[in-house]
Amino acid sequence: MKKIGVLGVLAVVALTQAGCATQVLSVPLNAAGGQSAGSVQVYFGQQDHPAVKTQLGDVSYSVRIARQVNTPDGACHAALAEAVSKLRAAARERHANAVIDVQTRFHSTETNSSTDFTCGVSTSAAAVAVKGQLVVLDAN
Repeated sequence: MKKIGVLGVLAVVALTQAGCATQVLSVPLNAAGGQSAGSVQVYFGQQDHPAVKTQLGDVSYSVRIARQVNTPDGACHAALAEAVSKLRAAARERHANAVIDVQTRFHSTETNSSTDFTCGVSTSAAAVAVKGQLVVLDAN
């Protein structure tokens, strides 16, 4: 009888943990990350931008949000939008007008792309880390 009880407990633990794995995704950028929203421009990867007038240093943030949307891509875009908002706030605080060379990461998987970003998503949350350079760009 003890063996059946132990096996039952192990089965319950295995079933509850089966859906908890985090997937590392490469997700296409869209307006959620948005490079042109607000007064601070954000340029992912090696996107073309005006000449750099002044470099003000690097900045990085990690964002983890509760998953409130049904699709993994949607959750990743919500996490990226929050991360980009933090980049813009840091730029405004340091009087920068852009964040360039933005890279995304989840644990050891990094992306330096102008077309997609890396995100980790599970059944309960989405997470992304961003880093970039705060700069003042020449106004053309």
